[in-house]
Amino acid sequence: MVKHVNRFVLANIALCCLSVFAAGAATLDTLAQRGNLRIGYIADQVPFSSSEAGANPAGYSIDLCGKIADEIEHQIPQLRREYVEMTLANGFDAVKNGQIDLLCGAITVNLERREIVDFSQPIFLTGATALLRKDSPSYLQPLFLDQPAVRSVSERPSTRVIGVRANTTTGATLRQALTTQVSNTTIADFETHEDGLRALEGHKIDAYFADQVLLMNLVTRARDPSSLEVGDRLFTHEPYAIALRRDDADFRLLADRALTDFYLSDGFLPMLTTYFGADAPMLHTQIIMEHVP
Repeated sequence: MVKHVNRFVLANIALCCLSVFAAGAATLDTLAQRGNLRIGYIADQVPFSSSEAGANPAGYSIDLCGKIADEIEHQIPQLRREYVEMTLANGFDAVKNGQIDLLCGAITVNLERREIVDFSQPIFLTGATALLRKDSPSYLQPLFLDQPAVRSVSERPSTRVIGVRANTTTGATLRQALTTQVSNTTIADFETHEDGLRALEGHKIDAYFADQVLLMNLVTRARDPSSLEVGDRLFTHEPYAIALRRDDADFRLLADRALTDFYLSDGFLPMLTTYFGADAPMLHTQIIMEHVP
């Protein structure tokens, strides 16, 4: 009887080991069988990911996903790249279910998302603040600006509405903050950052809350950039990374190796300059110091 039990236990251990090994190799095996890498991206997260009709998506995160694809091609030659537009509402489930292999954009890492997907090493670090009109109600100025300028503000009654993009970590943070204090400020959700910008310019909301690096780029697309200002007080810690499937340590190691090799290459600073201009040297130092293992 003991021998039979031992055989049963050993058989189960062997099956478990085989399952773990299969899970670890699953992503590269799937890519080899399929012959293509499905790169998911969020369309309106300039300068991290964006798209135009008839062209492949572009952006800092897209380029870094391309470096991971280059590394995969060393093992799977002639691998095709397929770009799939996703949203923050469905992108993580798409990674989990195998519809896409990588999710690229301004993707914040947090524990809730880690229950669904895994992440590469960080690719960027920012924090959330607000985009204001220069005539936004005065109650907002000391909240988001370290040194608010003395200025005239709109005399009409404040709408006390702050906009956020739906399904973001920044939106969740803002809602949580408002529940801890007595406030008549409400939150309006928008499907895209562009929608939030138009609402702010049209005085439908008092401020638009998002990651600072996204807001700095959003200002450049405003009808009158000089009428807006980005807050300099950060309210969250937002590390960005590339989302990939869970339970595949080998594939994550491949992604991290590709990113690290590129961070340490001569091509990294020029890429940062392309997307972030004069801030590139500072960002280069930050990423090398904080995100290279």
